[in-house]
Amino acid sequence: MQKLSTRHLLGIKDLTPDDIELIMATAREFKEVINRPIKKVPSLRDVTIANVFFENSTRTRLSFELAEKRLSADTINFSASGSSVKKGETLLDTVNNILAMKVDMIVMRHASPGAPHFLSKHISANIVNAGDGTHEHPTQALLDSFSMREKLGTDLAGKKIAIIGDILHSRVALSNIFALRKQGAEVTLCGPSTLIPRYVNELGVKVSHNVKETLAWCDVANVLRIQLERQQIKYFPTLREYSLYFGINKKMLDDLNKEIIIMHPGPINRGVELTSDAADSHHSIILDQVENGVAVRMAVLYLLAGQN
Repeated sequence: MQKLSTRHLLGIKDLTPDDIELIMATAREFKEVINRPIKKVPSLRDVTIANVFFENSTRTRLSFELAEKRLSADTINFSASGSSVKKGETLLDTVNNILAMKVDMIVMRHASPGAPHFLSKHISANIVNAGDGTHEHPTQALLDSFSMREKLGTDLAGKKIAIIGDILHSRVALSNIFALRKQGAEVTLCGPSTLIPRYVNELGVKVSHNVKETLAWCDVANVLRIQLERQQIKYFPTLREYSLYFGINKKMLDDLNKEIIIMHPGPINRGVELTSDAADSHHSIILDQVENGVAVRMAVLYLLAGQN
């Protein structure tokens, strides 16, 4: 069996192009599994995985839980809101207490950038980063790449991918940039200048502030949510004004002289970054992303378990 070059999935930055290809190939096999009448395989029957979420999550948490169950792993779920974290327990003490119950793998989401990297230096279990602050969200980027490949029927070398919206606060954007560049895609970021980080030119991407021009250029538009909960100051006057200048509707897509793919990591602020008629149109593969998330996370968990 081929192996990943790393014991943990902390970020796309740490993966090689060969690692990405291995995850994509493994996910294709698992997608066939989850579309069979019997959707379960015994691959991780003796593995115990803890889902440790210090931030709220719906899609990512459910997707990991389902991936683990499809692989026959034993799972435990930890939520910070009802835990001893509220009493002042440290992150390391919390995780060590979980590991004392003989857990093999930790899937963790945390509000602090670098939290999974810190843990990886102190514990022996494999760690999967399910999102750390505004830093990275590697499995989302992998499922996005898998969904693009599936729809385009090819690899992503030379493909034109636009990432539109709140780039500054998005861990999905950074992971996608790393993943797409490692696969040879061209990337353009589009949004208000206040929501584009200063360092992005160092990542080999272009920047645009015109949505219509960006849609005309790209093969795929990955539209990001405006993350008001992470914004401590106002980055634009109103949501209505943002929608007016950077929102995407079906008429804009229909007016293009080509077909493009619309993606969104969810949850969608309908009427802000995407209108309902655009989100639910034939251009959209948003629900395909959700389905593919289970297969990709199965692939990641399976490959990391194989490192032990």
